[in-house]
Amino acid sequence: MPSLGEIIAPRRLGTDFRWLLASSWTSNLGDGIALAAAPLLIASLTSSPFLVAAGAMMQFLPWLLFGLLAGAVADHHDRRRLVMLANGLRAVVVLALVGFLVTGQATVWLVLATAFLYGTAEVFADSAGSTLLPMLVKPADLGIGNARMQAGYLVANQLAGPPLGAFLFALGSFWPFLLQVVCVSLAVLLISRIARTPVPDHPGAAGTKVHAIREGLRWLRHNAPVRTLVIIILVFNVTWAAPWGVLVLYATEHLGMGAVGYGALTTASALGGLVGIASFGWLEKHVSFSTLMRVCLSLEVLMHLSFALTTSPAVAFVIMFGFGVYAFVWGTISTTVRQRLVPMELQGRIASVNMVGVFGGLVIGQFIGGILAQLFGLTAPWWFAFAGSAITLLLVWRSISHIAAAKPVIGEGAAGEVPPSDEPGAGGMPLPD
Repeated sequence: MPSLGEIIAPRRLGTDFRWLLASSWTSNLGDGIALAAAPLLIASLTSSPFLVAAGAMMQFLPWLLFGLLAGAVADHHDRRRLVMLANGLRAVVVLALVGFLVTGQATVWLVLATAFLYGTAEVFADSAGSTLLPMLVKPADLGIGNARMQAGYLVANQLAGPPLGAFLFALGSFWPFLLQVVCVSLAVLLISRIARTPVPDHPGAAGTKVHAIREGLRWLRHNAPVRTLVIIILVFNVTWAAPWGVLVLYATEHLGMGAVGYGALTTASALGGLVGIASFGWLEKHVSFSTLMRVCLSLEVLMHLSFALTTSPAVAFVIMFGFGVYAFVWGTISTTVRQRLVPMELQGRIASVNMVGVFGGLVIGQFIGGILAQLFGLTAPWWFAFAGSAITLLLVWRSISHIAAAKPVIGEGAAGEVPPSDEPGAGGMPLPD
């Protein structure tokens, strides 16, 4: 019987993968602690709804401002060192905040500035970090590798971190952030154990970062499978964010669940995600990626319709649990597909374009959802999400087969082996993630 360590991080993925996984999980725990502690800190310093909301804005504003630049930087420098440097800067920023909290000098403006600086460093850390997995494992193992990374996000960031952060905040405002510094610093130490990652080759003159960004966008424009995948993610984030921006009002007012019930809804989603990630290995071996992608997107459409129709809290819990299952399966698949299809020297830029689309979709969707809820009621954003996602799915239904069947380009990474076909049992992908 395999050991727990072998189940979590199979030996075939290599020692470097285990260091990467440990670093990612540790960093996610620190971020999860701040996920609860940061809003509590801002709310303790101001009663302004605008400033409280501004704290949440700091999560995605740096991506919109610096995302493309971060991707270009990641593609032209040692990615492992970039992650270490960016995470080191994150630790320094939060440590400075701890100093202000201990001395009683913290203000809401200082906290917002800290959140922005932390988020900016996180953009560069995540852009470079997202490129490491394809450099460390075989293309055939990218699916299981991404699933393990997603599991760490679920357990540390979504389940363990927030309650721990809230508990520590009750003991003292600086305690959760001090522990966050420890976690991020430990993540730097763990990732330093990875063997040095080579700087990707770039034929011809390196040019400016603006030129590098244009080069990445040009490649994306001419690569139909990856371009379509990015568009799907952008549109589905718009439709997803529209109702999610008013989910707290939908849960408390429309479903009558109260604050505790609203919190339980998000927990149900995380628990469903654990089931999805745990089952990913089996799904990858027995179901083609094209089928899984269609099923996940179809379930997304049905989820929006179900929320638009239901008035039952019990039904809402079931929907949210199911959402967690397929959403994290989709996240693992879409990341794996993109990593297999993008050349190693463009991994940072294409990943950053994808993330800019994600956060841009969140901004647009939340804006649309707020207006619809204000004008037509709390179920209106769900109807918008249902119609928008259904139309999008119909338009891209046939293209999904081309995405899953596209020839991969990764071949010089950790091993260069690829699964032979898109049939069940072949790793979910054809020769050329």
